Amino acid sequence: MPTPRIQYHDLHPTPADLAAEVLAGLRQKPRCIPPKFFYDAEGSRLFDAITRLPEYYPTRTEMGILQTHAPEIAARVGTGALLVEPGGATPAKARLLFDGLQPCAYVPMDISRDHLWVAAEQVAAEYPWLEVHAACTDFTRLLELPPNTPPGVRVAFFPGSSIGNFNPDDAVAFLTTVAELVGPGGYLLIGVDLKKDPERLEAAYDDADGVTAAFNLNLLRRINRELGADFDLQAWRHQVRYNAEHGRVEMHLASVRPQAVQLAGERFEFDAGETIHTENSYKYHVDEFQALARRAGFWPDAVWLDPDALFSVQLLAVEGS
Repeated sequence: MPTPRIQYHDLHPTPADLAAEVLAGLRQKPRCIPPKFFYDAEGSRLFDAITRLPEYYPTRTEMGILQTHAPEIAARVGTGALLVEPGGATPAKARLLFDGLQPCAYVPMDISRDHLWVAAEQVAAEYPWLEVHAACTDFTRLLELPPNTPPGVRVAFFPGSSIGNFNPDDAVAFLTTVAELVGPGGYLLIGVDLKKDPERLEAAYDDADGVTAAFNLNLLRRINRELGADFDLQAWRHQVRYNAEHGRVEMHLASVRPQAVQLAGERFEFDAGETIHTENSYKYHVDEFQALARRAGFWPDAVWLDPDALFSVQLLAVEGS
């Protein structure tokens, strides 16, 4: 039985949302599918495995920053805040903050329902003093607090450099909704990956064991299962490249031969080598990201880097607070 200290709020998008967005993306040229649809149960499991790979530096580097600077973060933010984590189905990083921040409640939000529910139960078991409000939602569309969350200073936590999945204008739009959510006096603690050697960046998204490739291809498996498509997974390969002009790592699925795919009564033809663009991961210099955040109504409060300057954790406050 669920613990009474957990409240579940199921706002999961319907299959029609998945179908509409996939169809819209495949009708475009170049073709694309939003990366938020990676995270069914298997996609979430594979991403957890990616974070443990030797090539994938962001997770361990960010966690090192949080562990080192948690006392300073708590001193700046204060205790008793409402801690809100969009994308909180894997709360390992939030755990590094709980003891110092002593939040009045924790609000993880994620599109992967089962993964989120399990994570909420684990947090409640490990932190019996902490109230948990788990909200299954597409936070890129609907970012609002679920009912009955306690009042207090609001701190949004958005780790993992997930902000890099948005193009800059969309990042500003999302950050604006975060600023509105936390309001005057509120904060955003965010992980931002930094620009660096392209070879290191590409290796982080194309590991030698093929886990990231499996993660990318699982998107097609999900579309087959949930929407009745007929993607032949053997006819697609994982492709990664760093786009220096835009400062981003791009993930694609490349067709290995001419082929056609049926989905929801539509036929999509692909040439050999044609790709479906599945993810961007923008990288920023610190000053570049701070300029982006200012456009959304935040002002920089503090920045913490690892010793090799691979990654940053940035604390932003709402202007006028």
